[in-house]
Amino acid sequence: MAEGGEGPGQTPPARPLDAVDRDILRLLQTDGRASIRSVADRVHVSRANAYARINRLIDDGVIRGFSARVNHERAGQGASAYITLKIVQNSWRTVREQLQALPGATHIALVSGDFDVLLLVHTPDNRSLRELVLTKIQAIPEVLSTRTLLVFEETDLAPNPARPTELT
Repeated sequence: MAEGGEGPGQTPPARPLDAVDRDILRLLQTDGRASIRSVADRVHVSRANAYARINRLIDDGVIRGFSARVNHERAGQGASAYITLKIVQNSWRTVREQLQALPGATHIALVSGDFDVLLLVHTPDNRSLRELVLTKIQAIPEVLSTRTLLVFEETDLAPNPARPTELT
């Protein structure tokens, strides 16, 4: 996303969050299905104020969406892996578009260090994972090399009341 000025396709600079905005974010991270009334009651503002604040947080891109946390194994995606990629310099946007289209890709990050991209994938089994890496990812022309790290066990660290998220 572009930062700085506004223009076609650019996101305006983020507005500062106050304590009520941060409380709303904590509540919605814990329970994305909370009603406006419930949020308003818990942060001590009117429903109209809570509704306006949530819409502003969405419009400003602070809230990117609402989704369900999935147990991938129970959903038929028994194999998970982090795949590191080295890519051709300045090819991030092209590679990202192709990785987003992959079945089972759930997180993509441009990183620094010994590799350029970190990709999290979930597949039905190891055979599907092998095919994904060897026939789809390594076939992307800008991908120079890959390394696959199998996930043996996952723990979801999504916000919950026992472990508050820090929003300052």
